[in-house]
Amino acid sequence: MNYIDLRSDTVTKPTPEMREAMAEAEVGDDVYGDDPTVNLLQEKAAEMLGKQAALFVPSGTMGNLLALLVHCSRGEEVILGDKSHIFMNEAGGMAVLGGIYPHPIPNQKDGTLRLDDILASIQPDDQHRTITRLICLENTQNVCGGVPLTREYTAQVGKIAQDNGLALHIDGARIFNAAAALNVDVKELVAPADSVMFCLSKGLVAPIGSMLVGAKDFIAKAFRLRKMLGGGMRQVGIVAAAGLISLEKMTGRLGQDHARAKSLFEGLKQVSGLRLEAEPSSNMVYFDLADRVTLTENQIIEEMKKRGVLVDWSAPRQFRLVTHYWVDDAGVEQTVKALGDVLK
Repeated sequence: MNYIDLRSDTVTKPTPEMREAMAEAEVGDDVYGDDPTVNLLQEKAAEMLGKQAALFVPSGTMGNLLALLVHCSRGEEVILGDKSHIFMNEAGGMAVLGGIYPHPIPNQKDGTLRLDDILASIQPDDQHRTITRLICLENTQNVCGGVPLTREYTAQVGKIAQDNGLALHIDGARIFNAAAALNVDVKELVAPADSVMFCLSKGLVAPIGSMLVGAKDFIAKAFRLRKMLGGGMRQVGIVAAAGLISLEKMTGRLGQDHARAKSLFEGLKQVSGLRLEAEPSSNMVYFDLADRVTLTENQIIEEMKKRGVLVDWSAPRQFRLVTHYWVDDAGVEQTVKALGDVLK
């Protein structure tokens, strides 16, 4: 069966154009720095985000970890959201592999961290305290509904970092979704940041890889650490070729995914047994099950699968549906109908 897969935008498979580009890609040994396709991808990524240099990495988790390892030494501290991907979903890599101390503060409903909370979390110069080195933001903020953080807010956080001698890293796994949602150039969203990670293998449809961007000396240090973590790859231009299409073509169509998420939201509002709050800001629709619904999350998943739709729960009694390149208007309609049938 050809399923409509709404579990995540990580499920996207490469387009026929990507597969053709991968088959024909010019390659070399990237550890030596002589893979021309990777080099072109890195140059393109740095230019698009307005930074000096970029590094192709196997995953967003590795990209974020590399950024933390460059910015922080062992025993130093990073301020980040308690609902951030780095804190919740990256297996504690910062602590396990970097000896870096996380200082989580509450994410607000709009995905932001209160500026006063950030300021209050910066450690004083005291031998009893850790040394604060870094602030991390996530844009879009996944667990808060895929909400984008504005350039104005990011600039405010950037000023706090600059005034206090700290670095700012943005986990921009879906930063191009944020730019599309806010109708701004991605450069403006990340201008205050010292480093940014973004994923090619989510809404940008590439099969593998993420990009880490920043200053030249930052990327040079990340390049060495990437080797330590096992991320030094060889003829990886085969997959970098798909990433080039992601940047050249997929970044410009994300508004279609957002429009379908809104259409899905409107359809689900008519389904009895669901509680939906805020209209989606990007490509994610969150809903809760009403108290009267007796089916478990896993039962709903199985019943939806029988109807050709793959979904996943994000928390007890809560689901997240994610639109992407491979979900069309007919898929949205089928999803609404299937969920209505399941909950009757």
